[in-house]
Amino acid sequence: MKTEPAPPHDQVKIPKVLEPIREHPFLHGLSQEHLEIIADCAMATKFAAGEQIFREGDPANRFYLIKSGRIILERTGNEGVVKTIQIIGPQDVLGWSWLYPPFYWHFDARALEETEAVFLYGTRIREFCEQNHDLGYEVMKRIAHVLINRLLAARRDLASEEI
Repeated sequence: MKTEPAPPHDQVKIPKVLEPIREHPFLHGLSQEHLEIIADCAMATKFAAGEQIFREGDPANRFYLIKSGRIILERTGNEGVVKTIQIIGPQDVLGWSWLYPPFYWHFDARALEETEAVFLYGTRIREFCEQNHDLGYEVMKRIAHVLINRLLAARRDLASEEI
């Protein structure tokens, strides 16, 4: 029996996960049209405790809506000392580097415990945002909020070192 070759990756239909993303605070208030576009770029995923999700310097092409569990964001300093940037959990967003050049991760991310999340294919969402500026504006507002939280976490960390 002859089997058909798999379609190119960009033609593979990603399973819809509309309900989990509709319930996540990051996407609260998006129009049904925008939610459906994002759902077409999403799928459910899980991480085991201790699992490395991504490493600083690796290509960034995705992000995650955290449903349950906790993830630690870390950075290794010049002396090889690992510093905690932030611990995030349910209702948080993991990843923003997929949206801004040069599209590489700025931190390491590792699951502290079993974690359920929605994987979002950032490269595709970025392309949709370029085509649909209303969607792009909504995504940028939300990612700006994530960036502000990371900046405040880094600021708190710096302030605690000065004491």
